[in-house]
Amino acid sequence: MIVHLTFLNDIVQYEFLQKALFTAVMVGILAGVMGSFIILRGMALMGDAISHAILPGVALSYMLGINYFIGAVVMGVLSSVGIGFVSQNSKLKNDTAIGIVFSAFFALGILLLMKAQTAVDLTQILFGNVLTVRSSDMWLTFGVGIFVLVCIFVFYKEFLITSFDATMAKSYGMNTNAIHYFMMILLTLVTVASLQTVGVVLVVAMLITPAATAYLLTNKMSKMIGLSAIFGALSAVIGLYFSFRYNLTSGAVIVLVATSFFIVAFLFAPKQGVVWNKLKQSKA
Repeated sequence: MIVHLTFLNDIVQYEFLQKALFTAVMVGILAGVMGSFIILRGMALMGDAISHAILPGVALSYMLGINYFIGAVVMGVLSSVGIGFVSQNSKLKNDTAIGIVFSAFFALGILLLMKAQTAVDLTQILFGNVLTVRSSDMWLTFGVGIFVLVCIFVFYKEFLITSFDATMAKSYGMNTNAIHYFMMILLTLVTVASLQTVGVVLVVAMLITPAATAYLLTNKMSKMIGLSAIFGALSAVIGLYFSFRYNLTSGAVIVLVATSFFIVAFLFAPKQGVVWNKLKQSKA
């Protein structure tokens, strides 16, 4: 109890911890909401691809002295377009196109970061450190978060229908390709916003794990989004507490907390939990 009160006192006392908490919670909510659609559309690999493909954009931004957000978003959009172009204009399957494009972008990013190593900490980009977040990054994350959440609210029906049945969406006259690329842009924005918190390597975990946890607990999309956002936010708060308390890498701790929630749901979810299913089978 005393430990918890000490952490609360630290939050009140230290501005850097306030910024870290606000940013981490915002990223947790964003990743959870976006991840719900990513899982339904079977696009986990795409999330991984974009998170790695933005690396050269970050490096170029530091080398040119501009905000990393600009370069990262440009590279994220280019990678998603490149993946779509390769898969649509060859007999290669989508996962193969993803593997080729994202590995090439990631390799380029590593080389550029080596060139820019005096200006940027590679470890911080790869694994994140929310405790060092700046005010500009915090407000940028907030602005991106509001934009993404508003877009999802406005186009919820289109995202929902195309996620469940693209063929039916086409029969309704929806431009499924445009909706797909619009979602890729939103995914890129969420990925870039998550850089400071969990880093390039662990972004996909925050996109997938809270949403997967929620998926095991409900069959209703609106509830899944809500639960996913809650799990993402809780993972951020608890992960920040442990990373601050024990001087651990924030991104890794946040992801491990999210994974802990998933394990509990995987074992004990009322309808799909492994433990309950085994008990039902033993009684049958």
